[in-house]
Amino acid sequence: MAGDRLSWAGLLKWSLSYVDGAGPSRVISEEERRWLAEAVERHMMVDVVSRMREIALLMSTPPTVLEAQGITHDDIEGLLSELQVHVESIDMANGMPQYLRNSNARIRAKAADVVTTVVQNNPTSQQLVMEASGFEPLLSNFRSDPDLTARIKALGALSSLIRNNKPGVTAFRLSNGYTGLRDALNSESARFQRKALSLTHYLLSESHSDCSVFAQLGFPHLMMRLASSDDSGVREAALGGLLELARDTALGNRSLLAEHDRLRWLLRGRIESIRTMTPEDLDAAREERQLVDSLWIACYHEPSMLRNEGLLVLPGEESFEQPPDVAGRFFEPMRRASARRASPVERSDPGDETGGGMILLLGPAPDGRSNSQSH
Repeated sequence: MAGDRLSWAGLLKWSLSYVDGAGPSRVISEEERRWLAEAVERHMMVDVVSRMREIALLMSTPPTVLEAQGITHDDIEGLLSELQVHVESIDMANGMPQYLRNSNARIRAKAADVVTTVVQNNPTSQQLVMEASGFEPLLSNFRSDPDLTARIKALGALSSLIRNNKPGVTAFRLSNGYTGLRDALNSESARFQRKALSLTHYLLSESHSDCSVFAQLGFPHLMMRLASSDDSGVREAALGGLLELARDTALGNRSLLAEHDRLRWLLRGRIESIRTMTPEDLDAAREERQLVDSLWIACYHEPSMLRNEGLLVLPGEESFEQPPDVAGRFFEPMRRASARRASPVERSDPGDETGGGMILLLGPAPDGRSNSQSH
């Protein structure tokens, strides 16, 4: 089928440009050219739809039947790859749970890829996958699949499935998903760690009430260790998680202060590493510099040495804390014109702490008339 699509595309190209040189060639009119292009486009569209229907039928066929018909694991993986490209509806992936449980690790991983594509930023698809029992095999693969790639892909699919999906987050929490995240942080795979830290950061930012659970499971200690990782992505993600814990006034600071000396030693170590970076490395570590300083302020209520030494915001960089005042520049001409038009009575007293500019924009204070009459 894919070969047929390529043949039609080749026919279109040949029809529009082919000249054999043996004799005078007839010039194709613009109308004929348009007709041929539309004909090929219609055929290719029908062809794709038909192909997706074929794949959907195969997805609903038991794997044992497919194997009996000579369909290999490579064939199934290829079909899943094709489906991932074309899928636009969860209806085309209804058979995905059985492939998440397939005995072949590559197929389990590819099926998780398809789920990620289907549910990402799509609440309707998220709900349908939950209803089709797609959550359970993903969680099982994430926590205990013997193949590391399949575990990582399952975690990616779970992350897309439960983001902005309260039932999904609840199911993840009740199914001991947090324990699975802890196990991922203890792995030796930086990729696995990054994905686990990303989801942990999201869960902490969405529900500060869960900070106590993460603290009891030992996440602060694990994130402190990973904040010194050789992988910059892991370091930044770990620092971001620690910052979320530190910002939780109910528990976060207490859980961090339990290892007060360790955290201070960690941040000083990161500051020392940043001091020795080349200009190129400093530029690449911009987010890490910001995170270290923010975490220091949150825990010790004073600026870090990065700020004091001019390493927080380098020359040519804009401070994250003071974004450009675009709105102020836009309204400044209007404010000045209004001030020039206002009468002396309407202008505020220079000693008024409420600020004259804002009163001029909003109009006289509600009691302004009574005050003038009293005088």
